[in-house]
Amino acid sequence: MMKTLEDRFFKVLEALLVLLLAAMVIMVFGNVMMRWLFNDGIQISEEMSRYCFVWLTFIGAVVVMREHAHLGVDALVGALGPRGRLICMVLSDALVLLCCAVFFWGTWKQAPLNATNVAPVSGLNMLAVFGVGFFTSAGIGVMVLLRLVRALTGRLRPGELDMFAGRFSDEAAAHSVRGKIE
Repeated sequence: MMKTLEDRFFKVLEALLVLLLAAMVIMVFGNVMMRWLFNDGIQISEEMSRYCFVWLTFIGAVVVMREHAHLGVDALVGALGPRGRLICMVLSDALVLLCCAVFFWGTWKQAPLNATNVAPVSGLNMLAVFGVGFFTSAGIGVMVLLRLVRALTGRLRPGELDMFAGRFSDEAAAHSVRGKIE
């Protein structure tokens, strides 16, 4: 039940990413054509495409985190044994969790300022733009915290250490989002 709910949530996020990307393409392409054909553009499309890009980037970071697809340097970790990989995973997850906490706190501290600022063309409240930091830091933080708890309690899923080390075996792929064929 919970896994199905999680899968649906991430499907909605992926659909939102597609919509944001499509909106960006339409706005930028339309503006280029307007400038080329009529020597004039639509100002709001420039601003809104930038805001779509911000949201696309930060929502995409959460989706990519779930799929274990963030860039990583796994040469050292891949050469270690299971115990060394576990230690590296715990240290890495603790650092990522710390970064998420700092990111959330920074967004929180910046929120009153952003709530009083509006975008120059659209008049959009800037908290609506930069508030995505709450979602990103909380989304990545929860995923990392859950993996950290599993690692510290010895309940990692099969192949999870291999995925952390950049080795996607058949067993690891079967337990990861990447391994699902839809």
